[in-house]
Amino acid sequence: MVTFHPITLEDQRWMRELLEKQSRFSCEYCFGNHFIWRNTYQEQAARIGDYATVMLESKGVKRFLYPAGEGDLRPVVEELLRYAEEQRIPFRMFSASKEDVEELEMLFPGKFRFSCDRDFMDYIYRVEDLIQLPGRKYHGKRNHIARFRDSDWAFEELSDSNFQDCLEMNRRWCEQNGNCQQDDIRAERCAVAQSFRYFHELGFFGGLLRQDGRVVAYTIGEQLNEETVVVHIEKAFGEIQGAYPAINQEFLKNLCSGYTYVNREEDLGIPGLRRAKLSYHPVFLHEKYEVMLND
Repeated sequence: MVTFHPITLEDQRWMRELLEKQSRFSCEYCFGNHFIWRNTYQEQAARIGDYATVMLESKGVKRFLYPAGEGDLRPVVEELLRYAEEQRIPFRMFSASKEDVEELEMLFPGKFRFSCDRDFMDYIYRVEDLIQLPGRKYHGKRNHIARFRDSDWAFEELSDSNFQDCLEMNRRWCEQNGNCQQDDIRAERCAVAQSFRYFHELGFFGGLLRQDGRVVAYTIGEQLNEETVVVHIEKAFGEIQGAYPAINQEFLKNLCSGYTYVNREEDLGIPGLRRAKLSYHPVFLHEKYEVMLND
């Protein structure tokens, strides 16, 4: 029987090895993503043969990450089905791709139903587009960045020497955005703290912007695969014109020019966030399917 356990740093080596067996676009296949959110979603990991999966809980519902690895998938899914039945929980897998759906239909004809929620699609961009910001469609971004560069500004790569400055900036950002009274902001602040505490161990990298000496924006990323980097955290003071597009551009230009794609994760159905992500003109939205048993 499959055994789940709380995710720890000791899981990183074997999980990364299996998560990277297939070249996926979904941000859920970054080990660091699960680690920094492990407390919020009570995340647990399990190895089933040569596959890795994660079980997490959100709003009282438990779900399994669509398994990543190599070899015969059928016994892996059968193990998860047995586990769900024994634990008396509804069977749900998340973050399946179109190709995964096709494979499941071939292995288990008619057994599952599938749904894809627009709110949870990942935004995928070309790194070069967000560095160069070419053409008329990026005219507004270039103008905002130009206004930011009219100030006394500087970009720095994240390191031990400036972590505390970023955490202080994040504290002030939280004060401006509900002072952690909302559950989602409180949870994100916890994830931010975990990101800096385990920054080196998780292989994270990132950058910050200073204006007149103080940190006004920062971002943290992680490699998903050789072609793709994922942006996990991005913060800027909204009242500072150009801070958001400037940190996006400078982070990619200085630290990510060797990647083809950048995944900026989902918009969660938040109208303002959706408008912002669409304004950068993704090359595509990566569809992620939830898998459930047919009635």
